[in-house]
Amino acid sequence: MKSIMSRTAFALTAAIAAQAASAQDKSAPDSFPNRPLRLIIPYAPGGATDIVGRIVAQKLTERLSQQVVVDNRPGAGAIIGSEILAKSAPDGYTMMSANIAHGANPYLHKKLPYDTVKDFAPVTLMVVIPMVLIVNASVPARSVPVFIGLAKAKPGQLTYGTAGVGSAIHLAMELFKFSTGTNIIHIPYKGGGPAIADVMAGQITAMFSTIAMAVPYVKGGKLLAFGVSSTKRSAALPDVPTVAEAGISGAELNEWQGIIVPAGTPKAAIDSLHREIAAVLGVADVRERIAGLGADVVASTPAQFAEHIRKELAIWGKVVKQSGIQPD
Repeated sequence: MKSIMSRTAFALTAAIAAQAASAQDKSAPDSFPNRPLRLIIPYAPGGATDIVGRIVAQKLTERLSQQVVVDNRPGAGAIIGSEILAKSAPDGYTMMSANIAHGANPYLHKKLPYDTVKDFAPVTLMVVIPMVLIVNASVPARSVPVFIGLAKAKPGQLTYGTAGVGSAIHLAMELFKFSTGTNIIHIPYKGGGPAIADVMAGQITAMFSTIAMAVPYVKGGKLLAFGVSSTKRSAALPDVPTVAEAGISGAELNEWQGIIVPAGTPKAAIDSLHREIAAVLGVADVRERIAGLGADVVASTPAQFAEHIRKELAIWGKVVKQSGIQPD
């Protein structure tokens, strides 16, 4: 009898232990992810958002032993990709690389197919990318203050190029105009490349550009660099002052890229994604490749990224309202 009871007790104990182990496995952090993930890039291949996204996706694939599939969904200034994300299952398996347009789109468009505040959850601010004010070499100015004086002396006569309405390049110059009280005419292009070519050719006067794109032309003497948009000088252009050093207050701005997921995504999944992406951004060769784009790694917490987005919404609400940009 004792033998039977002992065997029964052992079997019961084993069953309970097996159930506990099973429950632990289901709730364990390493149970996520257990299938491929999707990273939406709301722009065409080849741009800075796409390049950084693919660097991170490749390293995440290696770390997670799960494929991170890059899904380019360009169009409408990131609105198409954002709508796809907003309507995706909130399970952590679909994420998007958001950028500066995320904070500006609510004010650049009268109606969006999603709510920028309510429909997304922040994971991490990955990188910030300073920009630089570049000017045609024949312009009779060699500094930001002199360029501002020239623009004020010729209101509506100087022109600037962008990669389109709502692009980082556009927003940077509108913030500059807002901060300096200048009237420089917007000439939109289909990309930053054609715009910078026309600055060099003298077809337009100036533009803001990512540092990585501008450096070869500045160092080659084909363009003048007047001011970096960030709060500190760029290692790529150490002799170029920041706009603040040039005496312009309130015009500091960085293009940025961060990961967001659909609202309602479990906190455990968000924390896991943040932890893994931060680890990827800490890898030496990843930081080196990102630095080559003129970008700085941030790898913020979800809470810090949420605060960053809140500030971006406040900035662009004011700039768009007072600059005269007409919402589509």
